Amino acid sequence: MRTRIVFFFFLLSLPLIGTIPAIAGSADREVEKSAIEHVLRAQQAAWNRHDLEDFMAVYWNSPDLTFFSGASERHGWQATLDRYRATYASPGHEMGQLEFSALRIEMLGHDAAFVRGAWQLTMPDGKMPHGLFTLIFRRFPDGWKIIHDHTSAGE
Repeated sequence: MRTRIVFFFFLLSLPLIGTIPAIAGSADREVEKSAIEHVLRAQQAAWNRHDLEDFMAVYWNSPDLTFFSGASERHGWQATLDRYRATYASPGHEMGQLEFSALRIEMLGHDAAFVRGAWQLTMPDGKMPHGLFTLIFRRFPDGWKIIHDHTSAGE
């Protein structure tokens, strides 16, 4: 009789056993999404400290990094930094205060993610440029890095 009861509960648990990897995978995805959001919040904080070097630390330091904005395309970490410096840190330009919102992080695998969101700058003169972005992140030994950034400005 005891054997039958144990066998019965074993049969009842079979559907649950198949879900264990899915549950573990779901928890791993949430941990990775949280890590990526943390990277973006650190990037936002660096911008708001007007620290472009720290802001750029989130980007893959490679000539293969791609950055699309408006109708222009830049290749490489240095070209991306130069663009930020020219647009926001050169004489007569202001960085303002950056806010990311509406973040949607989709894991594409264990080492890759697709991120969508909105950005807004609050400038000292009261203007509020804003827009949308899509990012591709890849995990490297030193952490998550942006390997592609496509940013658009609102009208």
